[in-house]
Amino acid sequence: MAQEDKARAPSRRSVAMIADKIAQVNGRIASACAAARRPVQSVTLLAVSKTFAAADVAAAHAAGLRRFGENYVQEAVAKIAALAALEPRPEWHLIGPLQANKTRVVAATFDWVHSIDRLQVAERLSAQRPEVLAPLSICLQVNVSGEDSKSGVAPYELSRLAHAVAALPRLRLRGLMAI
Repeated sequence: MAQEDKARAPSRRSVAMIADKIAQVNGRIASACAAARRPVQSVTLLAVSKTFAAADVAAAHAAGLRRFGENYVQEAVAKIAALAALEPRPEWHLIGPLQANKTRVVAATFDWVHSIDRLQVAERLSAQRPEVLAPLSICLQVNVSGEDSKSGVAPYELSRLAHAVAALPRLRLRGLMAI
């Protein structure tokens, strides 16, 4: 059976197993929200689907998940294409690093990018976002630890980058992703 066929028809067992795990996670979220006196509706669960097959993502979708995070552009694009028939349509988040040479496909494929740390990449995404799509939701990646081994804008440069990104017409600055 082709991967695309498997993606459309997840087994009942895999859906049930994933639904059980989702219920466990939702229970932990509810407990944390109660402890913090925060409404549970204010938390959004983003399932990190990188390295999982399209069939697994389809099973998670069948179990109620709607938002999926991917780390690798090429892997994600193939998976998104294989799952294009899912209804309601999943919301796709790029949570990994984004190279400037991959902005065109990301602008046309994803709903969110969580790893913007350079104005050049944001400008390319804005210019390449198709007009028929809603503006691309963006999180700025901030390197709060200052470690050279980690990506992200330095905290002292954040305000400048945030103002510049917020002014771009096809992007919507939604928040920060701190590492």
